[in-house]
Amino acid sequence: MSAAKMGRPTDNPKETRITVRLDSESNKILNEYCDEKQISKADAIREAIKRLKK
Repeated sequence: MSAAKMGRPTDNPKETRITVRLDSESNKILNEYCDEKQISKADAIREAIKRLKK
């Protein structure tokens, strides 16, 4: 019996996990940005990565 994932399938699955260590100033900046935009840290980092391509 396999453990099936519950929930709705996604069109863009997040298959890669990255662990990042931040200094306190970078963490403060990230937290303030996320609070201001009401988004998760993961979403903020995804936005930043997309900006690198521009």
